[in-house]
Amino acid sequence: MFQIIPKETHIDFMGKRFIAFTISGLLSISGIVALVMILLGNANLSIDFAGGTAMQISFSKEVPLEQARQTISDAGIAGAELQNIEGKNAILVRVKKEDKKESAADPENTMNKRITAALTKLDDKLTIDSSDFVGPNIGGEQRDKAILAIIFATLSLLVYIAIRFDYKFGIAAALATFHDVLAVLGVSYFMGLEITLLIITALLTLAGYSLTDTVVVFDRIRENLRKNPRTPFIELLNASINQVLSRTIITSLTVLLVLIALYFFGGPVLKDFSFALSFGVIIGTYSSVFVASPLLLIWKGGRTQGAVAK
Repeated sequence: MFQIIPKETHIDFMGKRFIAFTISGLLSISGIVALVMILLGNANLSIDFAGGTAMQISFSKEVPLEQARQTISDAGIAGAELQNIEGKNAILVRVKKEDKKESAADPENTMNKRITAALTKLDDKLTIDSSDFVGPNIGGEQRDKAILAIIFATLSLLVYIAIRFDYKFGIAAALATFHDVLAVLGVSYFMGLEITLLIITALLTLAGYSLTDTVVVFDRIRENLRKNPRTPFIELLNASINQVLSRTIITSLTVLLVLIALYFFGGPVLKDFSFALSFGVIIGTYSSVFVASPLLLIWKGGRTQGAVAK
């Protein structure tokens, strides 16, 4: 793979920073719109955030998951999430809350009865192990906690970078991480992906990955600052990024290979998660070069002033 990527590159990354800022601005705006829609409950939220029914059903014989999923779909139950229970002939069925008009028109047609009636066609000896209802208030509380988790995680990263380097590096890294999270959230929302706990997991994972990638670039910048304190900062940034470019691309490609495998072979439950994280890895790599580093240039100006490494 090192033969695929040139060992020495001389790309003027900083010269393209204004184009990158325009792209990043659009991605960030899309993420802000998505965040507002999620807070208002107008996004495609999963049962964890919107409320709904969760049932664990056991069968007297083996019932393929795809067959059960098709049977529920044929019964007119849209958006059902099915998952096998390991070690037994049972599945977990999760469906978002029913439409209010439909429930009012037919109060007896509750979701758990509809699910049971549909799956009875596959096994009339099935048993209901558990049936729970997640109310919209609980879902809203989980949604708010998920957003707070992302915010606190990113702020923690700011503190870490500020201690390891200095506060300017910390602010640049935090803004780049916020940018990555907003970009993936915005793309997920506008593509109509269901916002689930797995998507939130992908966003938190992305925050850690993006930070790691940014730290690699920042380490090289700090090293070059010590060696060449009089070099114009814009030239030093370009040199530092070019020096770690092959490492950055190779690391991202190896992670993407795993995520692509998950996307195609991980089943429907992991499809949105692997897609969101795959896009996040690409955005995280992009932001380390075109967001975090140019932000340092804005903060520090054209030349270095004093020590920046601790």
